[in-house]
Amino acid sequence: MNNYLMLGACFLLGIVLRRSGRLPDNAAVTLNGFVVNISLPALTLAYVHHLDINSRLILPALMPWIMFGLGCAFFWLMGRVLGFSPATIGGLMLTGGLANTAFIGLPMIETFYGAEYLGLGILIDQAGSYLVLSTLGILVASIYSAGHAVDIKTVILRIIFFVPFQAFVLALILIPFEYPAWLAELLQRLGGTLIPLALVSVGYQLRLSAVRGKTTALATGLLFKLVLAPALILIFFAGLSGVEGQAMRVTIFEAAMPPMIGASIVAMNHELDPPFLTLMIGVGIPLSFLTLPAWWYLLTLV
Repeated sequence: MNNYLMLGACFLLGIVLRRSGRLPDNAAVTLNGFVVNISLPALTLAYVHHLDINSRLILPALMPWIMFGLGCAFFWLMGRVLGFSPATIGGLMLTGGLANTAFIGLPMIETFYGAEYLGLGILIDQAGSYLVLSTLGILVASIYSAGHAVDIKTVILRIIFFVPFQAFVLALILIPFEYPAWLAELLQRLGGTLIPLALVSVGYQLRLSAVRGKTTALATGLLFKLVLAPALILIFFAGLSGVEGQAMRVTIFEAAMPPMIGASIVAMNHELDPPFLTLMIGVGIPLSFLTLPAWWYLLTLV
């Protein structure tokens, strides 16, 4: 409960800081830069190092790929039925089909399941969500955006030079080796900055604007992301024996996370209805503070 209160407090502090004008308008860029280049890599090196790599981890890593495929099919169909513009459909596929498995997912895993499952969460994020965004996500964004061609070389370089991904690969290589005590403590302390800084940043970026004319698309996107997608993943995984127990619960819990901030950034860079993307993030994240405890309780019954 204390961790959950901290999540809410950090989110609210971000809102207060923005309204107070004490930080520059682009403060979130600096906060995100620190989280992506220092906090998340440190957390990755700390917790992936202790993962017991086996075939049971394949399905959790595949979850974001499955969910993105379901999301693309769902939003393509709903876009045709409801008459959404191509830009809005593309934006829905990216933000509604990809979960915020890092900035929100990792703090929530620690809060509801404990720090020992952070390694699994990082695996889902790096081998799943981020790779989907960097490959299929960029492909979808390019298809639905006028004037943007798909550059395979750029996609590959973006993956290779993404610092958290580099840390993920390094952590896997270092699994057989024991960290010195000073290094383990340093990584723990740096990784511990991810939760407060990430949520302050999210709160700081919250903009509840441009709702008019976007209500139907917003409701469609959030209904799928927060309710339908995790339900479909639950049904899919319930029929498989490769993932069970807490590992299955954490995987489905990650599927229930709100829209991915990184996906919204990629979509905005491709001009896929930026005002709508802001709403998906700004409404989806606070709303998930209510839906995630419900999913956690439901998963205790599975």
